[in-house]
Amino acid sequence: MSSPWRARLRGAGRSDVAPGVDVSGRVALVTGASAGLGERFARVLNDAGARVVVTARRALRLEALAADLTDPLVSVGDLTDASYRRDLIEEVRREHGRLDILVNNAGADDGGPLEDQDLDELTAIIDINLVAVMDICRLAAPLLFASKHASVINVASMYGLVASRSPMTAYNATKGAVVNLTRSLAAQWGSRGVRVNALAPAYFPSEMTGMLEDRAFVEWISKRTLLGRIPTLDELDGPLLFLASDASSYVTGHILVVDGGWTAV
Repeated sequence: MSSPWRARLRGAGRSDVAPGVDVSGRVALVTGASAGLGERFARVLNDAGARVVVTARRALRLEALAADLTDPLVSVGDLTDASYRRDLIEEVRREHGRLDILVNNAGADDGGPLEDQDLDELTAIIDINLVAVMDICRLAAPLLFASKHASVINVASMYGLVASRSPMTAYNATKGAVVNLTRSLAAQWGSRGVRVNALAPAYFPSEMTGMLEDRAFVEWISKRTLLGRIPTLDELDGPLLFLASDASSYVTGHILVVDGGWTAV
């Protein structure tokens, strides 16, 4: 016996089955947008119709990106500077009056055994990977509350869920903290209509991964990944748009792992 739901699916177009990933007219702030994942995120959201705000420290790279975007708001500054964070969110408020999509992408990694690192190095990673993310969320809260489609996407890492074999103590610790920050804010802001989720990518081509040009590194990744290969940058497009759009309207507090199966075994 055919159910009414199955009959509806047979006669429906794709847009009738589930909400699409169109974010036309929504205001999206992407941090760390001058290169790598952040640059890609800004382009994808722009192409999906969002009004994009981009920020990073490198002015020339932001200007080059902005030339390819539709009427972006460009802000150059250092997110580890508390006064700049305040100025950035105030600029978004003046220009748009709300914030629909917040992508906390800016970050850095450290290297070497913990016993060989100094406190300044550890603190610098914590400031950009965790403190800046928390503070941007705090400052942006009123603008997110003013949106009918608010979505926060924190960029964590698969190394927020499992430890890395290479020594990146501060990076591992902060990405683990971002995972639980995501869940905590989802719990706090669910009643305000704000969804908070995280992307947890594996090794994607970026400055941080040396654009995956080291053959030995690529082979090492491929051997430890269930899909047996490295990813391409566009394989984050769908996960980003899913979390940013109404396609994930009943998803919050979720960590979307995009790792080719690295953490599955």
